[in-house]
Amino acid sequence: IDILEDPVIKNVIVLQTVLQEVRNRSAPVYKRIRDVIQNPEKHFYSFTNEHHRETYIQQEQGESSNDRNDRAIRVAVKWYSEHLKKIEDEEKIQVIFLTNDRTNKEKALEEGITAYTCEEYIKSLIANPDLVDRLACVSDEGKEIESGKIIFPEHIPLSKLQQGIKSGVYLQGTYRASRDNYLEATVWVHGDAEENKEIIIQGLKHLNRAVHEDIVAVELLAKDEWVALSSVILQDDGQNEDDIENEEEKENILKTSVNKDMLRPTGKVVGIIKRNWRPFCGMLSKSQIKEARRHLFTPADRRIPRIRIETRQADTLEGQRIIVAIDGWPRNSRYPNGHFVKNLGSAGDKETETEVLLLEHDVPHQPFSQGVLSFLPKMPWSITEQDMKYREDLRHLCVCSVDPPGCTDIDDALHCREVENGNIEVGVHIADVSHFIRPGNALDEESAKRGTTVYLCEKRIDMVPELLSSNLCSLRSNVDRLAFSCIWEVNHKAEILKTRFTKSIINSKASLTYAEAQMRIDSTTMNDDITTSLRGLNKLAKILKKKRIDNGALTLSSPEVRFHMDSETHDPIDLQTKELKETNSMVEEFMLLANVSVAQKIYEEFPEFALLRKHPAPPPSNYDILVKAAKSKNLEIKTDSAKALAESLDKAESPEFPYLNTLLRILTTRCMMQAVYFCSGMDNDFHHYGLASPIYTHFTSPIRRYADIIVHRLLAVAIGADSTYPELTDKHKLADMCKNLNYRHKMAQYAQRASVAFHTQLFFKSKGIVNEDAYILFVRKNAVVVLIPKYGLEGTVFFEEKGKPTPRLDYNNEVPSLTVEDTTLHVFDKVKVNIMLDASNIQHQKIRMVLVEPKILGNDVPANLSTEISSKNEPEKKKKKLQK
Repeated sequence: IDILEDPVIKNVIVLQTVLQEVRNRSAPVYKRIRDVIQNPEKHFYSFTNEHHRETYIQQEQGESSNDRNDRAIRVAVKWYSEHLKKIEDEEKIQVIFLTNDRTNKEKALEEGITAYTCEEYIKSLIANPDLVDRLACVSDEGKEIESGKIIFPEHIPLSKLQQGIKSGVYLQGTYRASRDNYLEATVWVHGDAEENKEIIIQGLKHLNRAVHEDIVAVELLAKDEWVALSSVILQDDGQNEDDIENEEEKENILKTSVNKDMLRPTGKVVGIIKRNWRPFCGMLSKSQIKEARRHLFTPADRRIPRIRIETRQADTLEGQRIIVAIDGWPRNSRYPNGHFVKNLGSAGDKETETEVLLLEHDVPHQPFSQGVLSFLPKMPWSITEQDMKYREDLRHLCVCSVDPPGCTDIDDALHCREVENGNIEVGVHIADVSHFIRPGNALDEESAKRGTTVYLCEKRIDMVPELLSSNLCSLRSNVDRLAFSCIWEVNHKAEILKTRFTKSIINSKASLTYAEAQMRIDSTTMNDDITTSLRGLNKLAKILKKKRIDNGALTLSSPEVRFHMDSETHDPIDLQTKELKETNSMVEEFMLLANVSVAQKIYEEFPEFALLRKHPAPPPSNYDILVKAAKSKNLEIKTDSAKALAESLDKAESPEFPYLNTLLRILTTRCMMQAVYFCSGMDNDFHHYGLASPIYTHFTSPIRRYADIIVHRLLAVAIGADSTYPELTDKHKLADMCKNLNYRHKMAQYAQRASVAFHTQLFFKSKGIVNEDAYILFVRKNAVVVLIPKYGLEGTVFFEEKGKPTPRLDYNNEVPSLTVEDTTLHVFDKVKVNIMLDASNIQHQKIRMVLVEPKILGNDVPANLSTEISSKNEPEKKKKKLQK
């Protein structure tokens, strides 16, 4: 498929027989071939040979269905050859049959058909030698070229695995490789059984060629062979691939003595149920042998094994980020075999690294296809009579929006005014995205697949095309826009007296930034409608916030960082930690209120199919680290309820250490569970722990979250403003959708963090060595994790380094503390660190931190040490000396 997608390959007929087979074997490949067929420039056609009188054939007696299909393909090729002879043309059109099936090719040649294997044909295209690299690496089991030494046990065939899983001999689960130790993995067993939920797999032979995220079958080992998860960090850096003795040595390191309580169920992989291979990003580790064609590829994701590929362009690919696909993993090969797919660009280059980051976090980011864009409204767009049918005209209201600077996708706007009876009317108006995105069309399916907009440091990957996100759905000022409004009547104590929902049309009077809105509220001279409205909102928001907090909602802190970009080079020149204004909180209060009101309404109307959001309470053991850390500073943190936690956090102040409270809140954030979307008919625990709300959903950001679009559709049906459709009231479909949304949401978060990390590295690259204050967040056995408030940056200070004597380390889990030589370090201790970029491994560049104060003997860093440590071009010896 990688070859067929190449622009060089054109004029291809794909038979229906073949398409059906591809569809049965691999959905992703099937989708890719369909896309190629739809691309007019490629001239790919599918021919329904099974429904054509001249080419249909029946299965003969004793003929396997595979042989019948092979024969059907040959019949169709012959028919085409005859058919095309009828054309009166100087040029005779030649029909070439490509197949990788040896017997089919032999029979075709016997029958006088011009036939090649894919490999023979591609190698004959001498004008495009680079195509050869993209051939899948297919080895005939019989004539294995490798040394015949068998490393791995055989995989049990699928039919036997399924019997074994039924009878309970084997367990089925998802294989999760470890980031820190390539000889270790865990398998999460599917099903509801409480015991043996997570099974440890250790050692090369037991891992048996499983790759991260594969669905595997596992056999439990006898209890006397059970192990504990090791605390050793092992990266696979072997250059010589056949060095199996070395592996066995490393496996012995894992078998350290552990006490009996630490042992966990342990097993071995006996077979693969479903491979979850995707194309992987990474870099070529060029073979030491000159002119070699076989090289190892090292993926960026440490959980993926290295992949062996054949390529003639190793010299050009060195130092580049490339994509490689896995083809297979024979029993006698230390690594899987694969082939080169695509070159992304130079490592360390901003564009390239952003691409890698998006691919590795599985963020769909290709431009929207014509099929998707065809469902956008035609420009110039205006509101029609038809649009007004179920809407209220609220253009006369003094509505305004408040957002971060430079925001173009404005989801929400607010208004506030006094009504005749002395009460206050407050409205939250949300972009009516579901008006433009109709259920089940290509635009809807694409948005559902993307699930969320992803914000990177200087790039936004939209969930919906820009015409909607930044224009027609964005509630910009002084233009008519369609909205979905939630309007309350409240008294001066912010108690809700009435709630109503309506589709509407609004005209925002101002789009303000948080700072502008704050200035208006604080101004002594401004008293216009917008300012008065903002003051009313702000007053109510403060009351609402107090109520929420009295109810037990948590206000946690996370050090969020923003970069100031250089306008020319777009490199980060300065980092600033985000400061929150009162107006941030004002907008947030009304968004929360709207989300809760809508959640109640859709659940009332659709108790089985409401799409809601919950935040589970963490298991008590999650809080151990927080409680211990506070205790070491003589503070008590109560964790029996969210309210108790919130109150004890408020009390945990220390006059001589003002930053302590923020640290405690940051640490509390780490103890939390992930909030998730779920379908009300499939779950019975709805509670949102962090917000202390019995029910919650997402309604206020439909431009950037697909969940909100579904919630809009449910609410529209509930108030009779739109019609329903079958998928909306199918709880199994909704549950599957929630699963995808939760996955996309999590990946978007990880991608955002990775983007901040990458920009932080760019920032420190130009800085050399920086010396900063830091606070210890966690103590580990051989390191401490510190937070640098100035940059909102977290990093690990290691006390063991290659080629240096290891200091005496004494770790105390109870306090928690770590004693290095004669210096004891506790959580929350204030320290000074040197920060620099370590680029010794180009693929995994990292920020390196070294402790400067308190001084630890034998661990001193010369003050004049420049960042040259990590430059590649120095001789090894000199490098060692410098690092000492």
